[in-house]
Amino acid sequence: MTATALTIAGSDSGGGAGIQADLKTFSALGVYGTSAITALTAQNTRAVTGILAVEPAFVAAQIDAVFADIRVDAVKIGMLGGPEVIDAVAERLRHWRPRWVVLDPVMVAKSGDRLLAEAAVAALRDRLLPLASLLTPNLPEAGDLLGEPPVTERRQMPAVAARLQHLGCPNVLLKGGHLGGEESPDVLLHGGEVLWQGGGRVATTNTHGTGCTLSAAIAAFLARGRPLPEAVASAKRYLTGAIRAADGLGIGHGHGPVHHFFELWPKEGTTP
Repeated sequence: MTATALTIAGSDSGGGAGIQADLKTFSALGVYGTSAITALTAQNTRAVTGILAVEPAFVAAQIDAVFADIRVDAVKIGMLGGPEVIDAVAERLRHWRPRWVVLDPVMVAKSGDRLLAEAAVAALRDRLLPLASLLTPNLPEAGDLLGEPPVTERRQMPAVAARLQHLGCPNVLLKGGHLGGEESPDVLLHGGEVLWQGGGRVATTNTHGTGCTLSAAIAAFLARGRPLPEAVASAKRYLTGAIRAADGLGIGHGHGPVHHFFELWPKEGTTP
């Protein structure tokens, strides 16, 4: 049967992040994607110019409509906006009890615009995080969730992941892209194991939607039946390829999107 995944996230009118990035990722990795939109954003590669929240009851209605008819092998959660929406999503997850829930705590856009209200951080940490199978924060997001400044050294990352794990999520993938340098190390805390996910940093400014894409790719591989550590490693390789191909897209004038279909689209100079 076809593997399926549900993304619960905000819409990006520029197409590089959010719902659009998630559905592109699902499709690129051979998974049928469904969606529940939590917010509409007016944004492009330069900035977020407007956010329109979806009523929590309608977010819940979208989730129910999908689960009532379509088998959902994995759920990815991204931008949620406010505590009321977080409560609605948490309540429906408790009702439907999906096997896999990948929570990407989206708080700030690549442009620097805040996407999660300060008042909603506590709701996400206390009500939604314990329902997740995997949490995928970057270093600033981890700091927000823990109420402390983000760490600045690789050696500090496992301890931060452990503190996040103690908040109630059994698995944590802490992303180290904000460290700078030639490497972009991530650390997966899986049960009692510390598993480093290596990868050289790609020299490009076209990184819009990287966090969304990585978490969606993990959800896609989980939906296809991969074990969690393998799903994370495969997703990291997929994202690295999408970033390496990003400059070839030439989209926008700011932080452009990664190339979700780098393995599928015809290469320049070839016949489709």
